[in-house]
Amino acid sequence: MTAESQLIQIKHSQQSKHGLKPNCLSFGEVLAQSFAVIAPTTIPASNIGLIVALSGNGTWLSFLVGLIGLVFVSININQFASRSASPGSMYSYIVKGLGPTAGVICGWSLVLAYLFTGMSTLCGFANFSSTLIGQIGIHPSSITLLALGAGVAWYAAYKDVQLSAVAMLWLEGASIVLISILCIIIWAHKGFALDMPQLTLQGATPGTVSMGLVLVMFGFSGFESATSLGDEAKRPLRTIPRAVMGSVILAGLFFISTTYIEVLGFSGTGVSIAKTEEPLTFLAQQLGLGFLGELVAFGALLSFFSCVLGCINPAARVFFTMARHGLFPSKLGSAHSSNKTPYIAVTMCSLITFVIPAVMSFFHIKLFDCMGYLGAISSFGFLVVYILISIASPLYLYRIRKLRLWDLAFAVLGVAFMFIPVLGSVGIPGSTMFPVPDAPYNTFPYLFLVYLVVTCGWFFIQKRRSPGIVGSMRRGIDDIHDKFTAPVVISSLIEDEN
Repeated sequence: MTAESQLIQIKHSQQSKHGLKPNCLSFGEVLAQSFAVIAPTTIPASNIGLIVALSGNGTWLSFLVGLIGLVFVSININQFASRSASPGSMYSYIVKGLGPTAGVICGWSLVLAYLFTGMSTLCGFANFSSTLIGQIGIHPSSITLLALGAGVAWYAAYKDVQLSAVAMLWLEGASIVLISILCIIIWAHKGFALDMPQLTLQGATPGTVSMGLVLVMFGFSGFESATSLGDEAKRPLRTIPRAVMGSVILAGLFFISTTYIEVLGFSGTGVSIAKTEEPLTFLAQQLGLGFLGELVAFGALLSFFSCVLGCINPAARVFFTMARHGLFPSKLGSAHSSNKTPYIAVTMCSLITFVIPAVMSFFHIKLFDCMGYLGAISSFGFLVVYILISIASPLYLYRIRKLRLWDLAFAVLGVAFMFIPVLGSVGIPGSTMFPVPDAPYNTFPYLFLVYLVVTCGWFFIQKRRSPGIVGSMRRGIDDIHDKFTAPVVISSLIEDEN
């Protein structure tokens, strides 16, 4: 067998490994996956008030610190993403870098993070839908709207990953353009003024900035979700790292600029942005551009839906990969024979995404409050994953003899920046600089810790019942990694033959 035929055989086995649709997503569609979970338009259109309530005039700085920290984290992620790819996303990378136990912590953290982000944005979808539909005299229940959003997202994720990606690309792109136009008009109306209270951080403290970082992490969260498309992306070792880094930088610049303009726009109105559920719609009405505000609200509605869909896709693929390693029932590791999607995992994730917000709505918790609560909880899952990947990166590079001094520096900086929102979310009792957050946010870190203890405890029980499960996990991850390193060796043989 020639070296070239060996290369073709390796690529074919790589594509058919998991039964998902291979080599179908372009760079734009992979980038759309990360952007959909970030859902950048939902922050300026709805959630910005929740962050301003914590960070005040330091909100833009919270976003800047978050951007810098996540650039370092994305560098650490790309140490893995540029060398291997799989549907397991960060779970696969952590197993490779830190071992199975850390990988399980990562997997469960990712599952919670994606699902709770999906729940939060599903609440946003229902909230915006209720407002828009109510204007024509129709008032469906919150549970009906939650079911509608989750059901349509399920169908798109179940049917075709490419359909999902294209839908997310267009929905999010249209929303970003509308918000950018409105923000430029708002700033022009203010004479392109410099807002000195913001620029001098009037009233802000390190504690308020770090407290805001918890929800800022929610704003950025999911930028790494493109890594879950390892089987489906074209040229994954190139497109996925570019999507991870590009989504962080583009979203960060969008957040900082729109935050600055919106806070400036609310100055002198006598209305608090922290208590406004649709700030851009309000500002558009103040300028006599209510029609543009309605368009932005509709764009935000589409963005919320796009994020729900974007969260179901990676959550299902993490379940899918972990199930194939024996951590979940094997049915979750099945791919649809014709759609080439992890259809059982998609169905389960869609159902969970609907049920919890529906229960909260049944107990008369406002959808806007649900958004904040569920989003804050999801942030802890992402923070754990980002810290673990930053620790795993230099250890992995050291083992493959690729570690450089600046790689270690990026890892240390990634961990350091992620501990800022951790400190802000827990607080220091009696401290005015890092105060303990108000209820119920002060309980969320401990609820998440209980979740990790329970899920990791289940893993240890699984290990005792099935001692071979750890070896199965390692072999599964090594097989994925080897399928990307083998073609490189064969390619060099082809060049030698020629």
